[in-house]
Amino acid sequence: MSRKKISLIGGGQIGGNLALLCAQKELGDVVIYDIPNAEGMIKGKALDISQLTPLDGHDSNIVGSSNPEDLKDSDVVIITAGIPRKPGMNREDLLDINIKIITDVANNVKKYAPNAFVIVLSNPIDAIVYSFYKVSGFTKNKVVGMAGVLDSTRFKTFLAMETGYSKQDIQCMVLGGHGDTMVPITRLATIGGIPAEELISKERLDSIVERTRFGGGELVKLFGNGSAYYAPAASAIEMAESYLKDKKRVLPCAALCEGEFDVNGFFIGVPTVIGSNGIEKILEFNLKSSEKTELEKTLNAVKKTVKETKL
Repeated sequence: MSRKKISLIGGGQIGGNLALLCAQKELGDVVIYDIPNAEGMIKGKALDISQLTPLDGHDSNIVGSSNPEDLKDSDVVIITAGIPRKPGMNREDLLDINIKIITDVANNVKKYAPNAFVIVLSNPIDAIVYSFYKVSGFTKNKVVGMAGVLDSTRFKTFLAMETGYSKQDIQCMVLGGHGDTMVPITRLATIGGIPAEELISKERLDSIVERTRFGGGELVKLFGNGSAYYAPAASAIEMAESYLKDKKRVLPCAALCEGEFDVNGFFIGVPTVIGSNGIEKILEFNLKSSEKTELEKTLNAVKKTVKETKL
């Protein structure tokens, strides 16, 4: 059986970490693709990671390329291409530049890897994933934005920091756009199956929700130049692995809603089932009126950004 092929479009900090995680999890062979100006850098990363794999005992082939033909027949394409946020920039400031980039990427993926499962990480995610979908003409089950997995893992981290309990016993769900209007559903957060609301005061929980919402911005400020890369890479790999291994993980992702949660025609963070057919299902559940209001707010923010794409 031949190995799966994973193409990473964008060879920056997230791209390098994606390649490393793909190799360590032996998900398949990896192509790190970037513009010709960055060819030396991505070839260097690919070679550096290749030289690490004998120590790990892994056998992925990893190459760097600026030739779009090398994306041919990819099983999974993960897109991080675009410029990262700088301090003082919001995700929308990035839009104009990153739309041009994603249009080019979408045309290449459509041409060389028409059957791939595509995971978009470029910000502003909700608009960029929508743009990829529109330009590529891919079916909705094969295009998804990575947002909720990262937002939920941040929420989990902060709940663990607050309580001192194990991260692996914490479950939670973040819906909506990947931005300051995201909706962490506090009543669904559990620690070892016990509602977090019963273990943490409302005041502390509210501040954790706030920190989760601005988790990306907090890192941008700390880095001073650039944005998060370790956790976003691991979040995308969680999604890719569920697809490649048909795991049917239930993960909050930016998927195209057509009526679910009263959202129509937009990519927004919802609980999705990812298996070998891509986004196999969106799991709906009843929202409280306050949660519906929050989701409407986040949807309006997404609509505004999507409108600016002019697609």
